[in-house]
Amino acid sequence: FSTEEVSAQNQVKASVQRRIRQSIAEEYPGLEPVLDDILPKKSPLIVAKCQNHLNLVVVNNVPLFFNVRDGPYMPTLRLLHQYPDIMKKLQVDRGAIRFVLAGANIMCPGLTSPGGVLDEEVGAECPVAIMAEGKQHALAIGFTKMSAKDIKAINKGIGVDNLHYLNDGLWKMERFD
Repeated sequence: FSTEEVSAQNQVKASVQRRIRQSIAEEYPGLEPVLDDILPKKSPLIVAKCQNHLNLVVVNNVPLFFNVRDGPYMPTLRLLHQYPDIMKKLQVDRGAIRFVLAGANIMCPGLTSPGGVLDEEVGAECPVAIMAEGKQHALAIGFTKMSAKDIKAINKGIGVDNLHYLNDGLWKMERFD
């Protein structure tokens, strides 16, 4: 991912800005107390449209959230590291870490093995933070393909789509100029 992939960027109208704020507030109730700091009402909010139907929400030249094809907004990892408790978390075992950091999707066995941790309340098609066994910060952000209960029961195939991980293009883009 790089700035060359951005096809259009627009400062959005106040009504669109309110809708984006509202959907972020609904998706992440834990952000409520700090939402005005993250998305100040007076700062222009820019939505950058990128390839592969990716939209980036940029405030003060910093990418904060992204979504794919009108899906739910997801925080970038930098924002998640600042506010680690805003998303539901799943944890992969040590063996899966290098694959996740290479951009691989998260397979069910990596979540159900002894080092993995599943949050039973996570449903299907839900944004989640991917934690790593023995590490403090999230290493990826993904979108569940099936509920945590199904991941545990079926235990094969892709459990979570990996959308954003440490050292990918979005992580390397600290500022959006």
